[in-house]
Amino acid sequence: MAQMTPRQIVQELDRYIVGQDAAKRAVAVAIRNRWRRQQLPPELRKDVTPKNIIMIGPTGVGKTEIARRLAQLVGAPFLKIEATKYTEVGYHGRDVESMVRDLTEIAIGMVRHEQRGLVETQAKERVADRLLDLLLPQSNTWDTDNPEENERHQRTREKMRARLEAGDLEERMVELNIEQKAVPVQIFSNLGMEQMDVDFQNMFERIMPKQSQQRQVPLRDARRILLEQETEALIDRQVVTEKAVELVENQGIIFVDELDKICGPHSTHGPDVSRQGVQRDLLPVVEGTTVNTRYGPVRTDYILFIAAGAFHLSKPSDLMPELQGRFPIRVELTDLKREDFLRILTEPKHALTKQYAELLATEGVRLEFTQDGIEALADIAYEVNRTAQNIGARRLHTILERVVEEVSFAGSDLEDKHVVINGEYVRGRLQTILEKEDLTKFIL
Repeated sequence: MAQMTPRQIVQELDRYIVGQDAAKRAVAVAIRNRWRRQQLPPELRKDVTPKNIIMIGPTGVGKTEIARRLAQLVGAPFLKIEATKYTEVGYHGRDVESMVRDLTEIAIGMVRHEQRGLVETQAKERVADRLLDLLLPQSNTWDTDNPEENERHQRTREKMRARLEAGDLEERMVELNIEQKAVPVQIFSNLGMEQMDVDFQNMFERIMPKQSQQRQVPLRDARRILLEQETEALIDRQVVTEKAVELVENQGIIFVDELDKICGPHSTHGPDVSRQGVQRDLLPVVEGTTVNTRYGPVRTDYILFIAAGAFHLSKPSDLMPELQGRFPIRVELTDLKREDFLRILTEPKHALTKQYAELLATEGVRLEFTQDGIEALADIAYEVNRTAQNIGARRLHTILERVVEEVSFAGSDLEDKHVVINGEYVRGRLQTILEKEDLTKFIL
């Protein structure tokens, strides 16, 4: 996936997101440039940094979805954070560098999952041997003076292995020694754990004696418990750490949402001080710095930052000049039109109409959306967005939920399991909403 061309990346994104071609092209080129950078000689590679992107557009038009789908597509560690979370307490709430620590944790999880797949076969072989030891405690002991007894033990063991593989012993109870997991250590500090950056959990696990207990469990549960233990034992933690740090440094994507909420005209009092403070703290992370994590130092020079914001009350030029310079690519996302709503309801791989139809199909209800019904949904979503608050494609969730509310509630009790959602049905269900929307204009 990492070797896809920009055109192929855009085609994949088109399967899930309608429109916004300029934004898709920008992120596709950014991802391709990462692959191109890896092909360069090492001395040149270290000077090529990613070109960060700012997406400008109203809520609900696909800014977050583009970044999220992109990360899934290329298998990169992806973190979505809101810039406003760094303005909660005092000048800023959390330490801005914590975003890199969080991204590293995500990469660790990804690499561990990958490593589990590599050692799974070996772990299952070990589990089979341990289960045979539990079922036949004496079969694994060898007597050098009695070869016949050894051979008899081996035959018995092979017969039991065959029954085990055939699944005949799943309900057999076995006694298993299970280690008790340590209770997570809670440390309360006004500094926050980001400032302390010590792995207290592992420290206490090493200090405290491990507790274990004997339990009678069915063999199928014992297999699951033992597989977890053997997999953990086979995974090399050092390899996981090294690969995760490399993955973050070269492939990591951080999506900074609500960037417009921390920018505004310079002020010396009130919350604006906090906004300027967050921008100053964000600057070195985006520029390129080394962040200390529990897995060692992580450099942010080659992490791709994608920022987004509506920029209704401010504009990107209100950001600090230094921060503006770190986001050279600016893409404007357009408001959704009636035609876009029509496409959103029908074209994406998992369109909303398909989701509702499949959900109700689990109870035997066949939900059918007619063409005029879909057009009515698009018309009303566009009109409500235009006359009330514009919340983009999220308006469709509100409207569709109201339309199918009755069917969802009575789905299992319906006599006629075939429900047709046409234009008349949609307008009938949404008449009260449209009237209320009209009235709200005259209520103070």
